[in-house]
Amino acid sequence: MLDYAALAAVAAVVREGSFERAAEALGITPSAVSQRVRGFEERLGAVLIVRGQPCVPTDAGQALCGHFDRVRLLEADLAPALTATGQGAGLPRTLGVAVNADSLATWFPRAAARFADRTGVMLDLRIDDEAHTADRLRSGEVLAAVTADPDPVQGCRTSPLGSLQYAACANPDFVRRHFPDGLTAEALGTAPHLRFDRRDLLQARWAREAFGADLRGPVHWVPSAQGFLDLALAGLAWAMQPVALALPHIAAGRLVELPPGRRVAVTLHWTVARLHAAALRALTDAVREAAAHGLSA
Repeated sequence: MLDYAALAAVAAVVREGSFERAAEALGITPSAVSQRVRGFEERLGAVLIVRGQPCVPTDAGQALCGHFDRVRLLEADLAPALTATGQGAGLPRTLGVAVNADSLATWFPRAAARFADRTGVMLDLRIDDEAHTADRLRSGEVLAAVTADPDPVQGCRTSPLGSLQYAACANPDFVRRHFPDGLTAEALGTAPHLRFDRRDLLQARWAREAFGADLRGPVHWVPSAQGFLDLALAGLAWAMQPVALALPHIAAGRLVELPPGRRVAVTLHWTVARLHAAALRALTDAVREAAAHGLSA
């Protein structure tokens, strides 16, 4: 049987990033948190937390934190019955979800708001590339993910949500400077473009599919969906933009589509832990509703 008081201390340190903030969250002293964590590690014979700024879990620590999150979620369903006995008050009500930045900037906020309004449960959102959000589920870091990865995740169920449409866009002045003779494979390959991070290959995918071009021009690294849009509007570079964000600016002439109609779709899925927990069911319902309005079929 696991020592859940000690496991709660481990989870608090991982969540808060330090022993001091974990102590504040748990209402005990930092010394008590340290003793619980150290004693738990000694009993298990494994290091669970790498001490640092911030503290991070080892693989074993992450697996235990994932287990603890599942237990807390199931306990939350008992809260109404236990509150009358004084046992249900204060049960944690936070759910970890991995989501890509473009979903968070477009359709996912509607799901989050509906879910919170219906349940009162808080969300701990982890932002990652849509091709890698499922990895956070596999590691036990979160209990659900919006992902482009359709591969099964052990202990989870996966269902399609729809497609997020992207358009290649640039500021009109940028188009005049870099494509004076029209949009060609050579000009596209050498023009400055934006990338979200080192795993973001969407611009390269579109350039190959649309023009057979290899991107070898300067790259600006911008890990922000809003930053992608703002910097394209400012004329810094061209980039793939979610159509839902780009359309008003295209209609107003602030952005030019390169060329119109040659878009690319990223199919998204909802992968969620197979737990009979009311919060997960409510979140799944809210996500499906929002996706039906915000994504293409």
